[in-house]
Amino acid sequence: MNNLLDKADKYVLELFKDKLPNTFLYHNYKHTERVVKSTEELIEHSEINVKQEEALKLAAWFHDTGYTKGHEKHEESSVKIAKNFLEDNNATQDLIDQVSKYILATKFSHTPQDIGEMIIKDADSSHFAKDYYEETSELLRQELQLHNRKNFTSSEWIMENIKMLTEKHQFYTDYALKNWNHAKEENLLDLVEKQNKREKKLTKEEHKARLKAKYKNDNPERSIQTLFRVTLRNHIKLSDIADTKANILLSVNAIIISLAISNLIPKLDAVSNRHLLIPTLVLVLFSVASMILSIMSTRPNVTSGEFTKEQVKNRDVNLLFFGNFHKMPFDLFKWGINEMIQDKDYVYESLMLDLHLLGKVLHRKYLLLRLTYTVFMLGIIISVIAFVIAFYLM
Repeated sequence: MNNLLDKADKYVLELFKDKLPNTFLYHNYKHTERVVKSTEELIEHSEINVKQEEALKLAAWFHDTGYTKGHEKHEESSVKIAKNFLEDNNATQDLIDQVSKYILATKFSHTPQDIGEMIIKDADSSHFAKDYYEETSELLRQELQLHNRKNFTSSEWIMENIKMLTEKHQFYTDYALKNWNHAKEENLLDLVEKQNKREKKLTKEEHKARLKAKYKNDNPERSIQTLFRVTLRNHIKLSDIADTKANILLSVNAIIISLAISNLIPKLDAVSNRHLLIPTLVLVLFSVASMILSIMSTRPNVTSGEFTKEQVKNRDVNLLFFGNFHKMPFDLFKWGINEMIQDKDYVYESLMLDLHLLGKVLHRKYLLLRLTYTVFMLGIIISVIAFVIAFYLM
């Protein structure tokens, strides 16, 4: 008997190595070993004959070999594999029939009819009562996902396992009922505790989300802060755009003046080129005027940089603008900021004042910028006309 069981062990090991995909994280040689061990434990505490013992152990070794052929009807495939092995090893027909019967008894829907079927049935589900239950359960969940059979979330899997242990599974042998049922109930309690924790956490998160949403809806200050934030950012962007446009005009006019000085003006001394004097002067003068206006649009205004405590108390100074505090010592500036932030109305008033002053600065910039573009455009037009007239009159 031992020789046949050793051969079965080696045969199953090689079969799984060669033909079982790595995606079978649960139904593999490790699981088979555990079922064989549980079968031996149950046999040791049961009164069965030697032939039944051999058939049960062989059935334990071969009960999941059918997974090498696929999920569908794997018990029937396991029976065929076991029959081929036993026939090759000259097993009796009675042994083959018993092994086949016990393998088919591992079907989940099958109700065991005798002690042998009870033993193999309990052994196959013995992991429900083991300390490695959580590990094997997770491996089974991942295996189901990898084979696209079922895709459970962690919470759904816990509920599925609770349902399995409470409604669908039971031990049949006296030994399993006496020695394994308690451990199974402990694993069930762990699952219930995990589920309760998840539900409490979910309830807490939902409550927080509701409070957060209610806070957003009921708190108008968020809308006010967003209004100031967006408007101030837009004003700063507009200021950057104005400075960029002014710099472009400065660069263009600087190039025009450089070319005029280096190429046109030195040639005006010649009698043949004197007709270009007026158009050149017109071009240079308009370019200089455009440069002056561009500089004026970007030139910063210098403020005093100081404030008094009376101004802060009377709200006569905007502490959000650097020009009002850059000369002040830090202690006094810190005092002023603390005074301001203690008064919400003062904070909003300072933001309004900052926004208003930015608007006035932008108005001045864009007014000068518009004038600069107008002067530059007129200068180009008048200069071209002057050059055309000069060439015509020559």
